Amino acid sequence: MTRLVWFRNDLRLADNPALHAACQGDARVIACFMVTVDQWQLHDWSPARLRLVVDSVNQVSKELARLGIPLTLLSAHRFADGIDQLVDWCRTEGIRQVYCNEEYGVNERRRDTETRQRLAALEIEWRPHHDQCVAPVGSILTRQERPYSVFTPFARTWRQWTDAQALPIHPIPKARGEPVHAAQLNTDLPGYAAAPPPLVASGESAAHDQLEAFLTERGGDYHQAREYPALAGTSQISPYLASGVLSGRQCLQAVRQCADDTAAQEGLQTWVNEIAWRDFYIHILYHYPRISMHRAFKTETERLQWNPPGEAFEAWKEGRTGIPIVDAAMRQLNQTGWMHNRLRMISAMFLSKNLFVDWRLGEAYFMSKLIDGFLAANNGGWQWSASTGTDAAPYFRIFNPATQSERFDAQGRFIRQYVPEVADLDNKQIHQPWVGGHIPPGYCRPIVDLKTSRQEAIARFQALKN
Repeated sequence: MTRLVWFRNDLRLADNPALHAACQGDARVIACFMVTVDQWQLHDWSPARLRLVVDSVNQVSKELARLGIPLTLLSAHRFADGIDQLVDWCRTEGIRQVYCNEEYGVNERRRDTETRQRLAALEIEWRPHHDQCVAPVGSILTRQERPYSVFTPFARTWRQWTDAQALPIHPIPKARGEPVHAAQLNTDLPGYAAAPPPLVASGESAAHDQLEAFLTERGGDYHQAREYPALAGTSQISPYLASGVLSGRQCLQAVRQCADDTAAQEGLQTWVNEIAWRDFYIHILYHYPRISMHRAFKTETERLQWNPPGEAFEAWKEGRTGIPIVDAAMRQLNQTGWMHNRLRMISAMFLSKNLFVDWRLGEAYFMSKLIDGFLAANNGGWQWSASTGTDAAPYFRIFNPATQSERFDAQGRFIRQYVPEVADLDNKQIHQPWVGGHIPPGYCRPIVDLKTSRQEAIARFQALKN
């Protein structure tokens, strides 16, 4: 019997449920990865993410080859013709079982449903496995057996569930024969060369090194340091989670191994909350497929009349809004492929509330730049900021970016790094250079009045009640 492991958003050998299951017994095991560049572009994959995925696939191929498991690289334009490629290849290779880890975007679910049906016609078994989140989708429900739509009660139940689970981590499979040739993806795929310098190194080993360094060196301060963009206070594990180089289970187990470090527990448990947020958004993606189709979770907000994007949207994208903290955040995104989480909220709320530009445009732009672009989390964050989603910020709670800047970048260190035009202003002027006439030559005036635009946004949301 020949078994196929179809790698998708799970680019690792350790704690890979599909790979682990396929390697039970003495069956022949082979693997594949499907390159679907046009589909990736439709999903707004960034050059940074594409580069990490390509490099990670090549690492996986080398590691599998050492175990005697060959990885074949299949290529198609989109998911639809990728199904044809996979089914034909399964027939040619005499594959009897296909193992994979489930994905929950609506396009991915449709792809898998059709693939399963096509394989069944050939009497090839479809063996899907849960992997993408710690708690399987459908396992965290209210007492009424309904999915949660608010994070806090979800997180409470999630912690109870995870605390009761052993969460065994599947080991890397043992070698199944002599080493084989390792197929390698070419780096001439569209977008690869346009990627910024890598934010993180590729591969499982690098991912675990990054995780260990964070937990031992910075994890204890995470609850405080994570809010300040000028500090290296975050884990930067998100790129690995987004592409499946690490699993959420591995992250949670690593925290549990730090249980004896009492002093660090507040910071570490705050970081665990971020894993819970990731699970929450994946569960929402599963239970409410419409959010995969450019729909608001709160359907009544689809009646909002957004402003035409125009020059304001272009200025936001390029970091020339005249609001230093917003401009610094957007320039960080454009230059590095990453943005600090506090700044993601500030920038998203500025676009969707002060400029009142459709949040879906911002969501797509973030995806087109982020190395950790992941539909569930990115959509969830944007809909939170725009007050259209689950557990959303109340529409009247609108961040003042200048106040946020004063609070979380008091000395202007982050602003000075990315907006050199205002670097010579003092620590007070740098946050609102338009106050008192301190706008330096070469920098622009704010493209919108923060107070007036806030009032207008509130009025538009209130009008939905009529």
